[in-house]
Amino acid sequence: MSEFERISEHIYVMHAEHGTDRPLLAAVAGSSRTLLIDGGNSSAHAAAFREYLEREGVRAPDMMVLTHHHWDHSFGLAEWSLPAIAQRRTADILRGFAGLEWNEGTLERLIAEGVVSERTRADMLAEYEGDLSRIRVEEPNIVFERFIDVDLGGLTCEIRYVGGDHSEDSCIVYVKEEGTLFLGDALAPSVYGGPMKYTTGKFLALLDTVFAYGADVLVESHGRPASREAFYDDVRRYELLARQVLRHGSDKEAVLRDLRAELELGEDAGLPEELEEAAGYFMNGLEK
Repeated sequence: MSEFERISEHIYVMHAEHGTDRPLLAAVAGSSRTLLIDGGNSSAHAAAFREYLEREGVRAPDMMVLTHHHWDHSFGLAEWSLPAIAQRRTADILRGFAGLEWNEGTLERLIAEGVVSERTRADMLAEYEGDLSRIRVEEPNIVFERFIDVDLGGLTCEIRYVGGDHSEDSCIVYVKEEGTLFLGDALAPSVYGGPMKYTTGKFLALLDTVFAYGADVLVESHGRPASREAFYDDVRRYELLARQVLRHGSDKEAVLRDLRAELELGEDAGLPEELEEAAGYFMNGLEK
């Protein structure tokens, strides 16, 4: 069941749905323009959000920004028929996707090349009800390199390229007057082209960028909007983990021992499962 929410006076979201890898979609409505953040993973996903916005009487979207190229964020673009803003790498990759004939054979080849994963295949088949020929990929038509600002009338959206392990083209969107920062999947580990991994330097640099905004609300595409305090409490654990990896390198036992001490968990206490998993990702990121 799709869940929608107005998270501030000017921001409306469709929450993530994990069954077919639907990320959170957002609409930022200024006095003169409405900006969509991500297009959805299919026509059906996009249409559900559009219908919600219409029911709420939100100004019709005028443009869209893509946080990165991954299918779950971009394959719904064609449903909107809007000017679409994207980082140059995003536009280049989607241009290639737009020229493909989408079928099982294409997915097999992309999996072999490390462009998508077996999990992606399962999610695509579920979202498109087994008919991959329904996939329509469109290219973005407003391309930027590092930064671009969008004036919505009383609201400014600052769009910034940040990169990272999850996707080299990742961008974040800061709604300045609302103090709300949309992170896309920038802080997530890599998911394609080999074992999932975090590269310590990239992760810590991204955290520095995120913290510098001092946002009141932070929104990750596959999570729930979080207050600054809740977000920092959670992500600081991963920052401590990354710094222990910098200190100890591939000595995972030492990393986990000192992390437990910093978290005041005691020598015999186990780490939360998500931190144990993340430690493995950081170890993968150390391998050449």
